[in-house]
Amino acid sequence: MHLITLINLFARFRNLCAVFFLISLNGVQAQNQFSRQQVLEDLDFLRHSLEAAHYNLYAYTPKAEFIQNFKKVRASVDKDSLSLLEVISIFQRVISKADNGHTEIGFPGQSYLEYAYGGGRVFPLELAFEDGRPLVRKNWSGNDTIETGSEVLGINGVSIAEILEQIYPQVSAERPYFKNVKIELYSFPRYYWQVYGPQDRFSVEVRSGDTSKLYDIAAVSAVDGYEAKRNEVLNARQTLKFFGSSAYLNPGNLSGDLQQFQGFVDSAFVRIKERKSRNLIVDLRNNQGGEDIFSDYLVSYFADRPFKWCSNFTLKTSALLKEDTRKQRDTTKTIWQQVLSHENGEVYPYAFEEYQPQPKEKRFSGTVYVLVNRQSHSQSAVTAAQIQDYGFGTLVGEETGEYPSLYASVFRYELPATGVSVQVSKGRMIRVNGSTAEQGVIPDIFIRDHLLDEHDEILDGLLQQLQTD
Repeated sequence: MHLITLINLFARFRNLCAVFFLISLNGVQAQNQFSRQQVLEDLDFLRHSLEAAHYNLYAYTPKAEFIQNFKKVRASVDKDSLSLLEVISIFQRVISKADNGHTEIGFPGQSYLEYAYGGGRVFPLELAFEDGRPLVRKNWSGNDTIETGSEVLGINGVSIAEILEQIYPQVSAERPYFKNVKIELYSFPRYYWQVYGPQDRFSVEVRSGDTSKLYDIAAVSAVDGYEAKRNEVLNARQTLKFFGSSAYLNPGNLSGDLQQFQGFVDSAFVRIKERKSRNLIVDLRNNQGGEDIFSDYLVSYFADRPFKWCSNFTLKTSALLKEDTRKQRDTTKTIWQQVLSHENGEVYPYAFEEYQPQPKEKRFSGTVYVLVNRQSHSQSAVTAAQIQDYGFGTLVGEETGEYPSLYASVFRYELPATGVSVQVSKGRMIRVNGSTAEQGVIPDIFIRDHLLDEHDEILDGLLQQLQTD
């Protein structure tokens, strides 16, 4: 299972101001202008293909409401020629109405990069959302009197609530909390540019304490003034460190080279065993997720009995999924054979075998803590719930944006007239304890993660607690 994947890491161009940009899987479009007829054709295709291919398109939004929104968006297409940016923005306003984080059309990365490297400028304040409040996370405006942590109330005479209401239709997510998580992830300045277009100056109302003040600030270069300075929110990296009797393990994203991942985990637990660590801290924060074959291998090192990563997993097959399967998948595997053998539109269960723990002499037998935050995405959130439900460890941090019982197991297809890539959820998975509550993974020990600074409140808070126990 992949990240709710609006995203795919764009290359890091160190020699081009170190842009490290999250770009959608739309790829490079040979065509940058599209006719109204092409857009209308693809809008109709998008609606009908989502109904055919999605596991349950109307799980969170009633069909009548979805179709009403579709008609409204379709009626808004009144230009004879539309740019790629305009086209993607239109399609996003349709697909986001499903309120499913894994069913999405990605951020218009190609258009943004063309704008940025063409000398484009962006809003200079990056925001983080805490308790729904947009707080200044990074300030690159050059005006140091705008303090980190102060609340942005409005921009250019428009309240922040109104601005977010304009941005939300571009973001696929189950609820506003998760939409804010994704805006943090992609960054507010990028989304503000997508919705409001280029602007040279901003009148920003900011509240610090009990005092509100208007600031006039200039836009900054998208490349030199923003991208070159920004660190992406998803920053999971394979790391092993020791803090006294506690071992800290960040497995990195749960995807990529499986053999390399397993080798890292193997060597990490050898060292943890050698150090005779009493506590193990597994960090799943700021993690884009991945696949169960990775997470199960990690969990096998501290599980004390056979386990599964979910209690129930069902799939829906379709003509589009079969086409993707024949082109992209290993059809000798049972899961893909079943996709091809079932009738289009059929929903059926797929059973996973129990995963076996590592031999007792290799396993960690001390106390396990798992760190999560709102940026624990997809399989990382599912894995945290799995560990919690089996009692394999104690969760520490804040509620994840992602639901642990979710519509995911994605595949992709292209719209025929524009070539825009669509990601759709073909599966439904239920967490180990069977709960389908519409909430994120709730930690056992709550510690808020302030993404406003470089201080690690969750890890430091846990280490401090362990020292005093």
